[in-house]
Amino acid sequence: MDLDLTWINVAASLTLVAAVVALSMWLRLGLTRSVVIAAARAAVQLLAVGSVLIVVLRPTAPLVWSWLWVGAMVVLATGVVRRRARRLAPFQPPIPLVAAAILVPLAVCLAVTFGMGVFDLTPTALVPVSGILLGNSLPATIAAASRIEELLSDERGQIEAMLALGFEGPAAIRPQVRTAVRTALIPQIERTSVVGLVALPGAMTGMILAGADPLDAVAAQMIVMFLLLGAVAITVALVVVGTASRSVTSDQRLARPLHSVVEGGVR
Repeated sequence: MDLDLTWINVAASLTLVAAVVALSMWLRLGLTRSVVIAAARAAVQLLAVGSVLIVVLRPTAPLVWSWLWVGAMVVLATGVVRRRARRLAPFQPPIPLVAAAILVPLAVCLAVTFGMGVFDLTPTALVPVSGILLGNSLPATIAAASRIEELLSDERGQIEAMLALGFEGPAAIRPQVRTAVRTALIPQIERTSVVGLVALPGAMTGMILAGADPLDAVAAQMIVMFLLLGAVAITVALVVVGTASRSVTSDQRLARPLHSVVEGGVR
């Protein structure tokens, strides 16, 4: 499929961004600056990525460049998730745990996707598929990390009471872990339940636009969606459990940074 796009098309797409800015100013949402910065960052990042992808995704490019690109995405995702748990410092989940939580499900998904021949292992397939998997896992994982921090801080009294009654750390924080994981997974479960009816996912749409048989596109999308749901669940669970378990000290007390955050008035 050939696209004939100009910068006029891109400029036209900013009309709704301008509408969001106007809405924020009208309702005094305080989001004007965030929206403008987000749009500007997206433009700069996409231009930079596009410039690199021209080299990485060209038909004659060595596959190793695509693997390096995927590795860079994993590193970046690990750093983003770990920063989201900064309120628990120095009891943040260790970098190896976060990296494993992201890398292991991704590796399984790629093994199934390319090992079973769903897609051919080419640069034009490896990078987009990895991007889809990481792009969906990252928001849910960040939401889960943020949520478990909030719960451990807001419900510290309940947790400390359970610890004082003799509960071990994992048992004392299990309700908070359960809530954080559930909250983070609900959006992905809902997206899975309405796919094809309310939303047409990008992978399937792209394959159909590229001329693939609709049923083949549907089958490929089903595989991706099922793998994605499992990958998100595993990543979220590992990060939440890793974050929560380190919040209880060896002498069965809630980590000091959680207390200092609340006492200092910073939420």
